[in-house]
Order: sequence, then structure tokens, then C-alpha cells
Amino acid sequence: MIIGVFDSGKGGKIVAERLRKIFPEHQFLVVDDHKHLPYGNKTAKEITELTSAAIQPLLTQAKIIIIACNTATAAAIDYLREKYPKHQFIGFEPAIKPAVSETKAAKIMVLATPATLKSTKYLTLKKRFAADVTVVEPDCSTWAEKIENDKFDEIIDLAPVINAARCEKVDEVVLGCTHYLAIENDLRKKLSPNIKIIEPIAAVARRLDEIIHGLC
Repeated sequence: MIIGVFDSGKGGKIVAERLRKIFPEHQFLVVDDHKHLPYGNKTAKEITELTSAAIQPLLTQAKIIIIACNTATAAAIDYLREKYPKHQFIGFEPAIKPAVSETKAAKIMVLATPATLKSTKYLTLKKRFAADVTVVEPDCSTWAEKIENDKFDEIIDLAPVINAARCEKVDEVVLGCTHYLAIENDLRKKLSPNIKIIEPIAAVARRLDEIIHGLC
């Protein structure tokens, strides 16, 4: 089965690589929208229009399309599901629920783009699952573009977040943008070993497995 993967930039390739290891019997077709980066500083309307246009090559080849972009998921996935009802869409969203409910964290840090942090979907997740915990949201507004263009400086760019995690004494760090998977190892090296990093691949893989079996 061909499974489509879309991200605004290189995050889609990282997601596809990890999912191929879990589903080696399936083919993953990736498209991006590098020329319109960054998505995180655009309006919801702009993100929806760009996402809809970018996934067109996937619609003819894949019945399942993974929106491997938290920003695009927050802004556009409801629209895409309504516009293309014959396709199954799997979105990425910050893993607030597992960060709080599975680990009983008292204080979590969410690393995400400005568009994700102000989206209705994100605010709903936070209100529903993190009402009784402290959520720290440091400024990562330049990260996606820097990572995309290989201009991310591990020491300079991570320093404010590492310091905030230490000062705020966070228990969990949630990766709320697939671009940040590219620096996951750097984060693990610099964060306290007691701080757990929550990334979305396992949850997406479970949902993908459910849909594949439902179609077969």
C-alpha cells in the first residue's frame, strides 16, 4: 500500500523513515512545501490553502495521507477531511495527553510553532488534559526554518530552552513540530536525564495500523 506523507519541510522525510521501519511492507510517498516555509508564522487560512495545494500529488496515489506537521494539522486537517472524504487523514498534534496522563507530570514543556500554540486544536488539548499542570511554552519560532536550512546552532538555539527547562523544573518535554525530530538527540544530550521527551511517532503508528487493517 502507498501511504502519503506531507510536511512543510524535511520533517516529513524523518517521519517516513521512522514509519518505514515499523511498516516495511508499505511504501511511503513524501511531499513537502519547502518554498513556502515557515508555516508556523502564517495564518490558519494561509496554512490551509498551502496544505491543500501541496498534497495534490498524494491524492491520486494514496488513500491514507499523514499530515506530518503539527501546524498544518491544527489549521487544516478538519478542512481536508471534509473536502476529501474518500481519503483517510492522520494528523500530528502535541502529545499533551500522554505527557500528563501516562506519566502524571506536574510540569510539562511544549516545543511548538506560534501557529500551533495559538490554534484552537492545541488550546483545546491543553484545556482538556493539562488544566491541572503547568505548561511551559518557550519561544521556538525560528527553529523550523533554521532546521530546514541547516542553520540551527545546537549550542546557541537550544540554550534558552535548556535553561528554561532547568529553571522551571519540567518533568516532560513534548516535541510539537516534526522538524524538531531532527534535533531530538541534541535535546536528549543537553536535558537532564530525568526529563522525558515525548515524540509523536508511536501514537501515529498505532493509528496508521488501525486504518490499514480497516481498509484491508
